[in-house]
Amino acid sequence: MPYNFSHRHLLDIERLSRADIECILALAARYAEQNRGPHKKSDRLHGKTVVNLFFENSTRTRTSFEIAAKRLGADVVNVPLEQSSVKKGETLLDTVLTLDAMLIDGLVVRHNEDGIPQFIAPHVRAHVINAGDGKHEHPTQALLDALTIMRHKGRIDGLTVAICGDVAHSRVARSNAHLLTKLGARVRMIAPPVFGMSNYGNLGVECTDNLAQGIAGADAVMTLRIQYERIGDDEHSIDTSDYAHAYRLDHNSLRAARPDAIVLHPGPANRGVEISSELADDPARSVIREQVEMGVAVRMAVLDLLLHESGG
Repeated sequence: MPYNFSHRHLLDIERLSRADIECILALAARYAEQNRGPHKKSDRLHGKTVVNLFFENSTRTRTSFEIAAKRLGADVVNVPLEQSSVKKGETLLDTVLTLDAMLIDGLVVRHNEDGIPQFIAPHVRAHVINAGDGKHEHPTQALLDALTIMRHKGRIDGLTVAICGDVAHSRVARSNAHLLTKLGARVRMIAPPVFGMSNYGNLGVECTDNLAQGIAGADAVMTLRIQYERIGDDEHSIDTSDYAHAYRLDHNSLRAARPDAIVLHPGPANRGVEISSELADDPARSVIREQVEMGVAVRMAVLDLLLHESGG
């Protein structure tokens, strides 16, 4: 079945249309079922080479991109930056151009600065996939979150989704704001005043600093960790105990949401701070492990659409 996805790269959710998003999710849903069957692997991307270039540490994202590419039959190279010429003073662009000169097909990039994948894309022949850039976006995370919600709720359109935590510094929150609103969800952002939410003013989301009000009647609640690596000195003074008292999601605070609300977390979770261990591990409410599973399916779909469907 052909899928109509005309983009050469996956750099963010913001520039995707609703049809683009639905295209990715439809193919990802197929791969999710395939991955649960006895025959997970195919030769769909046989002969293709995917390079993972991660300037930030990662467990879930890098591993799932590697598994996704290998399940599609591609060769995968993880560049060990600590042993690369970057440590000798080589510029990022020279590193990327060197890799591209080896006639690779896909380049998965994660970086702590905003806009790095967008900067790289015009300079290379390979298809670039943003695996997270600074505080900007994390498109495949938002896609896997949406797929997880759809598997439990059957849709996104008309749902209320609450996102609680350090949304000001979270690329996951930003990508989800773009994606969920494009698919017709009502989105609420919840954060303490120290984490200003002015950046969400034009994204069609509601903002509040009250947890109970924010998750009231929500169909899905996502909680986020404090992004200490991205926040300023003033914000470092936030008291973890006070934060947990006001914003930790647990079975008691979740009562404000719908009785069948599901709980998501992109990981890594700081148990006891933004979410209780009891709730994180509750199979009746938490879909955190399923998010990880859907990450492989979504990344398979993205790699397929870029490297096979586009003929690249």
